[in-house]
Amino acid sequence: MSLHNFLYGVYPYIALSVFLLGSWLRFDREQYTWKSDSSQLLSKANLRLGSNLFHIGIIAIFGGHFVGLLTPHSWFQAMGVSDMAHQMVAIWAGSIFGSMCLIGGGILWLRRMFNVRVSAASRGSDKFILTWLLITLLLGLSTIPVSIGHANHNNPDVMIALADWVQSIVYLRPNPALLENVDTIFKVHLFFGMTVFLLFPFTRLVHIWSAPFGYVARPYQIVRSKNRR
Repeated sequence: MSLHNFLYGVYPYIALSVFLLGSWLRFDREQYTWKSDSSQLLSKANLRLGSNLFHIGIIAIFGGHFVGLLTPHSWFQAMGVSDMAHQMVAIWAGSIFGSMCLIGGGILWLRRMFNVRVSAASRGSDKFILTWLLITLLLGLSTIPVSIGHANHNNPDVMIALADWVQSIVYLRPNPALLENVDTIFKVHLFFGMTVFLLFPFTRLVHIWSAPFGYVARPYQIVRSKNRR
């Protein structure tokens, strides 16, 4: 088996298996480590700005990848979305939210690496996964000029190939041959992105599973004072 076929035909399933089973085992065996380890008490400097930019950006990027890559090509066509329109939306959304995520992530990275109190309280895995995420993000942003070049030549083939490959993995019909003619920068970005899932259960990222999505829709709490007039 060639390295290409392993990386894009077998490795995705290794990463996803570790992601799911590892998360379940950690929740079952190490619930006291299932947390985000907030460092706000140690230092508040630039935390809110960096955290908001990073989280808004990364949520939008994940959502965009999820919808853009997993939605069948025929569905976009049925909705009247042309391949080039799809590609331009991906370029603009990736540029805007990727830049937000990079600025926020950079603030958080500098804080975690060079703020003496925060750095001392951080685990090695905290620093490593944030660095890995930023490298993955930089690689993703590096694909944008390549995508613009394809768009200028009215060529959506790479975007379609990437979506078809992701769907082949999800449908358990892996077809690494779809990526043979894809630019190298996309392949490297895919490898780093898949490795995020592999590393996920061993880092603070597990707290994503417990994200309080119902918080925004919860009813108001009624608070009564003990001192009645």
